[in-house]
Amino acid sequence: MSDEVVKQPHQLWTGAHYNEGIGRDDIFDKLREECGVFGVWNVPHASSLSYYGLHALQHRGEESAGICTADSTQDGKFNYHRGMGLVKEVFTQEVLETLTGDAAIGHVRYSTAGESKLANAQPLIFKYRKGDLAVATNGNIVNAPSIREELENLGSIFQTSSDTEVIAHLIARSSKDFVGAAKDALQRIIGGFAFLIMTNNKLIVASDPHGLRPLVMGRLGNGYVFASESCALETVGAEYERDVQPGELIVLDENGMTIDRFAPLERRATCAMEYIYFARPDSDINGINLHSSRKRMGQKLAVEAFVDADIVTGVPDSSISAAIGYAEQTGIPYELGLIKNKYTGRTFIQPSQELREKGVKMKLSAVRKVVEGKRVVMIDDSIVRGTTSLRIVNMLRDAGATEVHVRITSPPFANPCYYGIDTPDRKELIASSKTVEEIRQAINADSLYFLSHEGLIDAVGGNDGAKNRGMCLACFDNDYPTPVDFSSDKSCSC
Repeated sequence: MSDEVVKQPHQLWTGAHYNEGIGRDDIFDKLREECGVFGVWNVPHASSLSYYGLHALQHRGEESAGICTADSTQDGKFNYHRGMGLVKEVFTQEVLETLTGDAAIGHVRYSTAGESKLANAQPLIFKYRKGDLAVATNGNIVNAPSIREELENLGSIFQTSSDTEVIAHLIARSSKDFVGAAKDALQRIIGGFAFLIMTNNKLIVASDPHGLRPLVMGRLGNGYVFASESCALETVGAEYERDVQPGELIVLDENGMTIDRFAPLERRATCAMEYIYFARPDSDINGINLHSSRKRMGQKLAVEAFVDADIVTGVPDSSISAAIGYAEQTGIPYELGLIKNKYTGRTFIQPSQELREKGVKMKLSAVRKVVEGKRVVMIDDSIVRGTTSLRIVNMLRDAGATEVHVRITSPPFANPCYYGIDTPDRKELIASSKTVEEIRQAINADSLYFLSHEGLIDAVGGNDGAKNRGMCLACFDNDYPTPVDFSSDKSCSC
């Protein structure tokens, strides 16, 4: 047999489907939001509406998508479809035509390692003694492992590894009616979550007692629409009504809408990273427009850490608003020094470092004629491990930038999240073990500055009377609004 090595053809992806495990071995170690939810009540063609709503929320999860409808003309019969991939790949016109009904819940998901499978795609669908049950959520249940162990000891058989299944078992085991059972179940779980729970004739909408994960309500004709972000309401033509309040329980059925609570409002603590990075800039959270708040972050950075330079550029897409704010505040021209290729999908996983670096340039490019010979202020939203910042700084230098000054629109990210953001372990977060000066050296920047806690809070705005003006800053200050088990697996529940 010949000793010649047979070269295998390059694979575009390593999993069974496109986007499997997306982000887990990505060139760019950006933080990942876990999920997005979309719900419809009493609106014809609810599946088509959900399709467009989920498409608007695609940035919140690119690995799987699902829609479950309830058809009131057929005693609330469930029709559902879930699949791996992007919304436009999972749902064809033929599929949508089979999803009849005037009520629906939908979901987009980004998973963590080892959980990229159809069984965990949402909405999760169950049969129980009182009919059909569908559940979709965005967030993480901190105490799910202990509840799951308790339920398994009592005989429950779990079909998925998703924490979301816990609430279905709690509801199914209750002797109360559906609303009472759902209320009891929500009172037992701890964490950050936005739930849509649907039966054949009811829809329950709930937000955790701290409002950690965003959830908004809109009106469309005689019906209602719910979404993780307000941009999805705009997409389907729904009129924004308000944000779902922390601890609130909204019940929709044939009698209309009932507003209840399953828990009192505790400390409002909406995730700061929603404002900084995750949500689309055309969305509003708690009445605050994200493009405007990000511009203010850039302006605050300019006041706190001005540096004389020739141009300002933002790392696309989330940092562009802040870069515009920095430029306006300083008078330094804003330029498109970095361009993102939106159509590469997952970076090719290649064996050599040389080819991996080419993968970087497939996703992001420096505009040589813009940055060459210039002192550049590079605005970004966060530094996680530091590898991304190093690659981008070096990319700007390779394109001829004479100086690269990095400005970050958040404080140092030093602590993992337990509420539905996929973050590395604490030891992998560069800010948990290095000083700002050490990080500057690690990313090869001429200077580095992180926005202060006070600057971030002032830029976002919010409730003057609440702690941190209503934000959770645990990833920066280690002050978690709920009890957490620091030794547990904090992976995504969605």
